[in-house]
Amino acid sequence: MVERVEHIDAVCADAAADAASIEAGLLAVREVTAWAEARQAALVRRLASKVSFPEAAIAKIARTSLGHAAKSTERADTLESTPNLADRLGDGAITAGHVDAVTRCSKQLDGPQRRALFDRVDQLADVAVAATVDEFAKRVRLEATRLQADDGLDRLERQKANTRLNTWVDAEGMWNLRGRFDPVAGVKLAATLDGAVETLFAERVPERCPTDPIEKHKFLAARALERLLEGAAGGKPGRPEYLVVVDADAPGQVGPVAEWSIPVDIPARVLAELAGEADVTTVVVRHGVVLHAPGELNLGRTTRLASRAQRRALRGLYRSCGIPGCTVGYDRCELHHIIWWRNGGRTDLENLVPVCSKHHAKIHHDGWVIELGPNRELTLRTPDGTIHSTGPPGRRTAA
Repeated sequence: MVERVEHIDAVCADAAADAASIEAGLLAVREVTAWAEARQAALVRRLASKVSFPEAAIAKIARTSLGHAAKSTERADTLESTPNLADRLGDGAITAGHVDAVTRCSKQLDGPQRRALFDRVDQLADVAVAATVDEFAKRVRLEATRLQADDGLDRLERQKANTRLNTWVDAEGMWNLRGRFDPVAGVKLAATLDGAVETLFAERVPERCPTDPIEKHKFLAARALERLLEGAAGGKPGRPEYLVVVDADAPGQVGPVAEWSIPVDIPARVLAELAGEADVTTVVVRHGVVLHAPGELNLGRTTRLASRAQRRALRGLYRSCGIPGCTVGYDRCELHHIIWWRNGGRTDLENLVPVCSKHHAKIHHDGWVIELGPNRELTLRTPDGTIHSTGPPGRRTAA
């Protein structure tokens, strides 16, 4: 690397350098950059094991955005899963663009398919060396297409065949229930369970209910399932929910976003049939504000638990955790009271924001403080005095 850097300096200082020398200098720049990117990924992986918010530290050091820092952590994760590509990047034989092409494509796949893609791509390291970024990205997409060649229907049939429900009694004497369901059954069961929680516990929660929001949600879901199995919720089957999000801030969009209430992948042919029996709900958002959403969105002090209508409305604004740089999906987040409930906070839409369990713990136990502006601009203050800010949430921003 030292020799390459010296060569670059020499070419830059030589006013009479010919085209071949300049091209050699540019090649050396590419190799040095790739080497630095590989070392950066290694350092990012080490930093992630030592701090809770590595994206913030990376953004501060590199003087870049949290989104760009998040891409650095994603690149590091991809390189950890593809050691051959990591070696080629460290040698300067490929570029970070080759690695990022793999990262982008992997996001479209589920867990097993993603791992299979990493395995396949890692065997194509020599192809990456000989290809441009665009050429290699095309090959990666081809491998992903091959993994999904059955258009999802065969996979759905395999998922149905693998549906299981296990029960057992553990050492504490607790009866345990664990199930795996295909995505079509999943959207129906999730809707049934969510509806039961809202119906049964809108006015009051059972005794011994935990106060921690995450544990409370788990407790209520378990109690709702118990009541459903006993037939106490009226026996009415839940209808899957199909949410249509219209973003008035995206004039160039092809159309509104449509999604189920839980993040599942359903084949297109089955999706069309399932949509016919779903509850279709429309949420209209603009510049961080919900312009339209069905249901009561301001519950005041009547209940601490956010309602289904409030979760629907905020889904229209957020794709993920509201903390800057966090990519944990919305469906894995809890709705946090900006002004805490115990401090008189209200269960109103303007006082709620989705946060993942890791950052929820940071807020409640590690002294993190967050505030929202009139258009949901979020300000985060950490105990060391650092301040992070975002603009209005943009659920259409590329992940």
